Amino acid sequence: MAARSATQRRFFVALGLSIALFVLAMLLCPLIGSVTLNLRDAINGVSPDTEIFFQARLPRVLLAAIAGGALAVAGVLFQALLRNPLADPYTLGISSGASLGAVLAIVLGVQGLWNLPGVWLFAFSGAILTLLLVLGVGSSGGRLSPYTLLLTGVSINAICIAAVLFLQNFSDFAQSFAIVRWLMGGVESLSYGELGSLFVVVMALVLVSFTQARQWNLLAVGELWGASRGVAVQRVLWTGYLCGSLLTGAVTALAGPIGFVGLIVPHAVRLLTGPDHRLLLPCSFFVGAAFLAICDTVARTVLSPADIPVGVITALAGGPFFVLLLKRRQQRL
Repeated sequence: MAARSATQRRFFVALGLSIALFVLAMLLCPLIGSVTLNLRDAINGVSPDTEIFFQARLPRVLLAAIAGGALAVAGVLFQALLRNPLADPYTLGISSGASLGAVLAIVLGVQGLWNLPGVWLFAFSGAILTLLLVLGVGSSGGRLSPYTLLLTGVSINAICIAAVLFLQNFSDFAQSFAIVRWLMGGVESLSYGELGSLFVVVMALVLVSFTQARQWNLLAVGELWGASRGVAVQRVLWTGYLCGSLLTGAVTALAGPIGFVGLIVPHAVRLLTGPDHRLLLPCSFFVGAAFLAICDTVARTVLSPADIPVGVITALAGGPFFVLLLKRRQQRL
């Protein structure tokens, strides 16, 4: 009884800290920038505070939060699916497929279709096509093998990267600059309608992932163990792969390939929560959202008026942190 009480207390403490970090980031990040902002004037419609807050900063912070939470959850799913602690949302080639689609749109000069920017549309189409290709090659007879899936994803990832470099080689200077900028990953201000659509898609996929947390705990021991405990192994594997891939594709299409969020956030959260996916998944979502919102705030203020791609900041922050994490784990062993 005491052990159960301690587990419940740990659950609520970890979840509470994650939510508190998320709320704090959402409250502070829109107020920080190169221009001093009066929140009361912004709320009362005084220009330019209103435009700066509601049209420039707040949509950007919201996009960063949605993208960060989605990438963190995708990272948890892929690490569980592949049973590989180094797996992240970009391991299986979905991001590379989206990048290839975006680069193709830039080289072809596609401005937009159906009221959508051409780069977004081509990037998401590339992600979906890559998803279907990996599934077609990596699955057999309706069965999904994590090992085969990993090898297929890595191979297709290499092919897509080669195709990106090939297209960039034949692009002009302006196109080449746009390609490099997009591949660095970045968060831009979107309309609230676009943010709402992305939020609905991301939250639907995240909630589906949350409902299978118990099954992922059982599969962590092994597929045979999970099956003996009543887990529909193939259904869980398919659901995890599809949810993780669609989360990655949707975010990459809008923000480009933002690295390290889906890799370091799950590992950092595990230090607080342990391996229980019932706690790891929701905490990773909130911490990932706060982490990317904070990184984007740094990106747009540290060298203002220059705007650094947020992917650069996540790499600079995440790289050393992950090395320290590996060193700590090595010392434990």
